[in-house]
Amino acid sequence: MVWRSVVITQHAKVSYSGRRIIVQTNQTVAEVPIDDIEVLLISNTQAVLTARAISELARAAVKVIFSDETGEPVCETVDYLPNNRSMSVLQRQFEWDEARKELLWTWLVTAKVQMQITVLQKRHIDASDLDYEFRKIEINDLSNREAVVARKYFPLLFETGFERRNFQPANAALNYGYSILLSLVNRNIVATGCLTQLGIHHHNDENQFNLGSDLMEPFRPIIDWWVSEQEIKELTPEVKIKLVDLLNLELKFNGKNTILRNALKTHVTNCINYLNGERETAKVEVELGDEISDYALNRNV
Repeated sequence: MVWRSVVITQHAKVSYSGRRIIVQTNQTVAEVPIDDIEVLLISNTQAVLTARAISELARAAVKVIFSDETGEPVCETVDYLPNNRSMSVLQRQFEWDEARKELLWTWLVTAKVQMQITVLQKRHIDASDLDYEFRKIEINDLSNREAVVARKYFPLLFETGFERRNFQPANAALNYGYSILLSLVNRNIVATGCLTQLGIHHHNDENQFNLGSDLMEPFRPIIDWWVSEQEIKELTPEVKIKLVDLLNLELKFNGKNTILRNALKTHVTNCINYLNGERETAKVEVELGDEISDYALNRNV
């Protein structure tokens, strides 16, 4: 199965007919088999979805993401009752062993920082400060090396004085890419029958996706790498489409050649199985190629 990410960037009507999603614009009518779709991204506030389309997309476990007037993702659909969610699955999730949660978070943080170091090296930037912090990571990251590394990492990767909370095109692109990653991780979590709200490290009452926020961490630097290689002046439809297309980036995960979207699925399954006590480890090894040029923009935008 070759999954598709469908992006709606203009005024359109999205409806359903005969196991197909129909996308009608002023110029064209496109049909996409619903079973081929993994993510439907509504990137324009003038798009209209019929209730039947939303219902059938939810039934097919397609993640639908909606953007606001600035183009930033603001919400996504979450299935009410996945077919494989049962009381026994939820009970097991609520009883996950604390030691296993602490170990898994340690592995996730370790993999994330390793990836951040790798990205700096690929950009020919001295990563010795990050390597120093990496060696100080403890079980459950009690000293919060993840946050310390982040404060050093982003100014190195982008520019001195760069802050994640500033409103600028690079941050908008990073947030957009992270939202796409999070949505796909959430989709795979729901497929296991687990709740996305119940995290192992993130415990924000206002975050419906605490577990997804935990499990996506090692893959965030892929977005950082791509954004850092572009000269983004605004969050255009072209930038958004390229960020979605990163889900098809070729990489090596746990020693096997794959693409990012498949690696995320395997990663989520491994982590959930580890937390459920069905395996003794949840290896997280991500290896990137030498360049990301196949996903580069043809011009500065």
